[in-house]
Amino acid sequence: MTVKNLLKNERVEFVLNRLEELYPETPVPLDHFDAYSLLVAVLLSAQCTDERVNQVTPALWELADNPYDMAKVPVEDIRAVIRPCGLSPQKSKAIQKLSEILVNEYHGQVPENMAALETLPGVGHKTASVVMAQAFGHPAFPVDTHIHRLAQRWGLTSGKNVVQTEKDLKRLFPKDKWNKLHLQIIFYGREYCSARGCDGTVCEICTTCYPARKHPKKIKKA
Repeated sequence: MTVKNLLKNERVEFVLNRLEELYPETPVPLDHFDAYSLLVAVLLSAQCTDERVNQVTPALWELADNPYDMAKVPVEDIRAVIRPCGLSPQKSKAIQKLSEILVNEYHGQVPENMAALETLPGVGHKTASVVMAQAFGHPAFPVDTHIHRLAQRWGLTSGKNVVQTEKDLKRLFPKDKWNKLHLQIIFYGREYCSARGCDGTVCEICTTCYPARKHPKKIKKA
């Protein structure tokens, strides 16, 4: 009997249903208490694990836990605390500067606006998407290199970069699922479909979507 790979609409359906079964609850992995603390935590998470960020942020909040106070903290002091997260020279300057901007231009509030968020130092499209989704509840689909990799393995995109992958995923999945789904994919990737743990032929979703796949799936780098 010939084994057939699932059609794209079947893959979309299976991914949605299986991830909902595995991860009915999707707690935000970065510890935070408001939009500002989430913004800073997501900025720190660039090229750093969420676990490491969660170890570092309590000491940072002791220095300052709001933009008014953070804007007054010397960059060197911020850098000393966040050094374990990597890229500390750039991140410390960005945290102080964005805090100043929030105070001077937004009355100390994180703007609930994608375009405004993307103008802040150290805040790219993915960081802004996370804040819009997780702090404010607006539909967004933050795509990092991990989601990009899984979307390719599952045949949901042929995008060469995270921008194209985000467009493809937004087109395939209902808007009201985006915020939860991006976290479910991250959780699944960490547990079952990591960069080294699966090559497109190992985990349940890969093998269900592509039972006929004989060779590792080559990933187009984000």
